[in-house]
Amino acid sequence: MGKDFSLTESGRFTTGCNYWASHAGIKMWSDWNKDVVDADLKQISETGLKVLRVFPLWSDFQPLVSLKGCAGDHVEYAFGDEPLPDTESGKAGVSDEMMERFQIFADTAKKYGLKLIVGLITGWMSGRLFVPSAFENKDVLADSEVVRWQIKFVKYFVKYFRNHEAVAAWDLGNECNCMGRLPDRSHAYLWSSAIANAVKAVDNSRPVVSGMHSLKANPSAVWTIEDQGEIMDVLTTHPYPRFTPDCDQDPVNEIRNGLHATAESCLYSDLGAKPCIVEEIGTLASVFASEKIAADYIRTVLFSSWAHDHRALLWWCAYDQDHLAYAPYDWNAVERYLGIFRKDRTPKPLASAFSSFSAFIGSAPELPQRKKDAVCLLTADQFQWSVAYSSFVLSKQAGFDIEFQAADDKLKDSSLYLMPSIAGGRSISRRRWLALIEKVRAGATLYISMKDGILAPFDEIVGLECQTMVKRSSPALFSFADTSFAVDSPYRINFKTKGAKVISDESDGNPLFTSFTLGKGTVFFLSVPIETYTSTLPGAFHLPDSTPFRHIYSMIASGVIDKRLIGKSNPFIGITEHEISSSEKIIVAINYSSQDASDEFSIAHGWRFVDALYGNAPQRKSETAVSVSLPPNSAVVLRFSS
Repeated sequence: MGKDFSLTESGRFTTGCNYWASHAGIKMWSDWNKDVVDADLKQISETGLKVLRVFPLWSDFQPLVSLKGCAGDHVEYAFGDEPLPDTESGKAGVSDEMMERFQIFADTAKKYGLKLIVGLITGWMSGRLFVPSAFENKDVLADSEVVRWQIKFVKYFVKYFRNHEAVAAWDLGNECNCMGRLPDRSHAYLWSSAIANAVKAVDNSRPVVSGMHSLKANPSAVWTIEDQGEIMDVLTTHPYPRFTPDCDQDPVNEIRNGLHATAESCLYSDLGAKPCIVEEIGTLASVFASEKIAADYIRTVLFSSWAHDHRALLWWCAYDQDHLAYAPYDWNAVERYLGIFRKDRTPKPLASAFSSFSAFIGSAPELPQRKKDAVCLLTADQFQWSVAYSSFVLSKQAGFDIEFQAADDKLKDSSLYLMPSIAGGRSISRRRWLALIEKVRAGATLYISMKDGILAPFDEIVGLECQTMVKRSSPALFSFADTSFAVDSPYRINFKTKGAKVISDESDGNPLFTSFTLGKGTVFFLSVPIETYTSTLPGAFHLPDSTPFRHIYSMIASGVIDKRLIGKSNPFIGITEHEISSSEKIIVAINYSSQDASDEFSIAHGWRFVDALYGNAPQRKSETAVSVSLPPNSAVVLRFSS
């Protein structure tokens, strides 16, 4: 882990923060104070953070004014009343003074061993647009004249700093998808390509980072994971619970939010086929989490992000900004207390959490990608994020790991496929459905849960004959694993069995959860959408009296769970397995709960516990079992050998 910083190499992980100067926030470039910047970067470096995401504010660095003539017609661009100088910077509309200040900043970062991810088109920040005055009444993502000047700026800036040792990556900008409302996906693709290609035309030695917020899995969306994955070298998530659908229902230090950044980043990297970093994360305000709980939360997310190969995690942001009176700080309460450090430079508990984790990472071995046991197919006509998120949490609770793919992409090889909460009449194309059926006939297991989806062929695949479909007026009630379940579901399908084994039925005997042997494989069918249901149910995963939906996942995945190195029963402990060699594996076990968690881990035959690389060493119970005890929101890293 002590090797050079990299966002593109698997096994590397680093920590950092987003940075605005402690004295001025977004106005740091116009209200420049190199001594404050020096003190900031020194403190950040001493905390153990390694990378800063920084922002040359567009309106400061390309301060173009449109000088008008008769009837308001544009005549020329200028710096105030002064014509653009006949220099390379002038032709790009770039301020020499701002470039000199960024040079000092980059040199200071180098002095303190900090790497920089540079957000190039920073026209949106913390809820306010910062656009050159010449472009204030234009669509800055779609207007070709504006994009021409954006490209000029990017090429000049990147060329100027491409040989600077501190610069590690180029970011398109801060959440550029918030700078305007584009009409369709093609416009977003073209703008992203234009800026990314401008970077690569001048510097192809560094990765280009997306910098976007809230991309979509739905192919009909404007800003999609797939397109950003095609264009960019590194994808980014900004997993704030408040701003992400279905993520603000539980305490931040419980399992739903503990897995938010991980699940969303896995979704991006799987669907986009590129590495993903947690580029912004934070708890936003004290009403969401105390300073201590924020530290507990980030400790959980740091270990989880590392274990799932997310390459980097950057807190938002370095310093509190409650002393700044201008917009957006005047407008938005959530922008004032976001720092690792307070405005007087005293560290919050977050600083200690980052320092401790960074110290561990500095000496830990590089971590191979985790073992993935199943493929979760996300289908059309459903809200993919919510379904993916619940599926991720349920599988983690049950004790296995999933990866995602779009149902209409070429099918990945797996022994277990999940099609959760299918909806609508276009959930999967005929060709992909038939290919999936063939995988099952050859020996794979398929799990389907249904919201209101339509599959064809269907009856002969699940071993049931549909009789009628009716809208439900009350939740579906059933029993499984000695537990009563109640699930909101839009429809009830009345079935007759045609070879399926009924695992659970409704009170009148209508089959609800079944299994069916298809060729050499098995199809599990659940006629209610537990993933969609739990995604909007507060407390669904952590409350003591919450319904254990994970038991359904434990049953459908028993074949892959039995093949894992470690078996566990505590639903709040998540485990990843990493193969160092054929005779050595590392286990990362994380307590995603705010309470102490203990469990007895069963160990696969032929393997033995060696030592603990982090956390409390487990107690040996036998040759095939160890007992673990994890404090709240903590982790252990264990080594096993055969």
